[in-house]
Amino acid sequence: MSRPAAIRIADGDNVAVALRLIAAGERISIAGDDVTARQEIPVGHKIALAGLEPEQAVIKYGVPIGLASAPIAAGDWVHSHNLRTSLAGTLEYQYSPMSKLEMGSALHENAAGRGGTIPTFMGYRRTNGKVGTRNELWVLNTVGCVNHAAERIAKQAAERYAGQVDGIHAFAHPYGCSQLGDDLQNTQAVLAGLIRHPNAGGVLILGLGCENNQLNELMRLAGDVDASRIAFFNTQDVIDELEEGTGAVARLVERVSQDRRVACPASDLVLGHKCGGSDGFSGITANALLGRIADRLTSLGGSVLLTEVPEMFGAERQLMSRATSAAVFGDVVQMVNDFKEYFLRHHQPVFENPSPGNKAGGLTTLEEKSLGAIQKGGRAPVSRVLRYGQALNGAGLSLLESPGNDGVSSTAMVVSGATVLLFTTGRGTPLGFPVPTIKVSSNTDIATRKPHWIDFNAGELLDGTKPMAQLEDDLFALILAVASGERLANNEKNGYREIAIWKEGVTL
Repeated sequence: MSRPAAIRIADGDNVAVALRLIAAGERISIAGDDVTARQEIPVGHKIALAGLEPEQAVIKYGVPIGLASAPIAAGDWVHSHNLRTSLAGTLEYQYSPMSKLEMGSALHENAAGRGGTIPTFMGYRRTNGKVGTRNELWVLNTVGCVNHAAERIAKQAAERYAGQVDGIHAFAHPYGCSQLGDDLQNTQAVLAGLIRHPNAGGVLILGLGCENNQLNELMRLAGDVDASRIAFFNTQDVIDELEEGTGAVARLVERVSQDRRVACPASDLVLGHKCGGSDGFSGITANALLGRIADRLTSLGGSVLLTEVPEMFGAERQLMSRATSAAVFGDVVQMVNDFKEYFLRHHQPVFENPSPGNKAGGLTTLEEKSLGAIQKGGRAPVSRVLRYGQALNGAGLSLLESPGNDGVSSTAMVVSGATVLLFTTGRGTPLGFPVPTIKVSSNTDIATRKPHWIDFNAGELLDGTKPMAQLEDDLFALILAVASGERLANNEKNGYREIAIWKEGVTL
């Protein structure tokens, strides 16, 4: 059967998404409606199914994605030249919760998993009950001044102790000195979260000695951690920091190498769901697939983090209606409006999104991008809101405060406890983070061109080669295999591991 030219996502949509290049003058049939393309429609872009007057709502996903800014005829290409956002500043919201059935709290026919058995993975159970998917040794630094020393120590140790632990990695950053207020707190929150992360079987922390970000305060913020798995020193206090560091790593490796994987229920997984380099197919394939994974894992008692607050703008009411209580609803409202006020304080519009790459891929307004982005959260109830750097403590779907920037938001999810990241993309990116970062493509083209970036191809849905249910089963199996160490994500194979810290304040 030939591939259709375009797809209408929801009943009532007055635009459809082109699945292939549609030539000007080509007549196509979409869900029983015939329309003739008045211009060439690029792949992933929108074609009007009905005529619209200026200020009429353009509907996609069953909800408005903006307003017509010029007359639109049936068959017109709908994009930045005739569609505008309707977003402005902060809003007032009314709590109107969905029923549990509407939220899809039991979407899967068997909460125990396919076949009636509870799925498991082989993980590293820590003394505090958290479970890691890797048993690595991380070298962290309090201040950018010792980045190179930390990287040299990690590189030498990785070569010397190869095979004794799952990996030895340093995570450089330029901060920790000359920072005040929120910026210093953000740096400390990120480093504290990495110190207590269950994928880090051991941690070496290098300080300089004179920086704002002092070691004693950082350790206090890290909280209840196993002191036998942590070493730290200020490089100003030792003669040779490389010798001191490699000696400390040797002692940590001796401790960490004794850890063994044990069978753990899938409920011990913490997934972070992220999209980057989205295109017009992301909300239909890859993000929708992650939504099914979110529903599946949370129904098993597991945890999923959803972040990128600016990419909730225009779709926030859908998340708010799934809040499990009025208190959680209030937290979502505060997080969304606080973020809008952050934009406005800096004299920036709240709708300065999508990116040039998003627009080239067919996304026009922030509402459209957001409605596609929140598909990653499925229909699960929203259990809580976490502020930037806050540790996760509880199961279900949690919303996390963070910008949409790929590096900052992905790091934030790791800091809050994600042990595997699922990262969807339609344009492609090699980015990777401290935990396994499984890249899920929205289309087959990028999966074919960048197999060393992409781990899983959700574009098979549009190709007609696999139904969504099969893709869900296959991706869930891959997640368990990666979590168990049976498979490495491409970011691990290629050494793509980094962090990014949210900077929003003054530098001295």
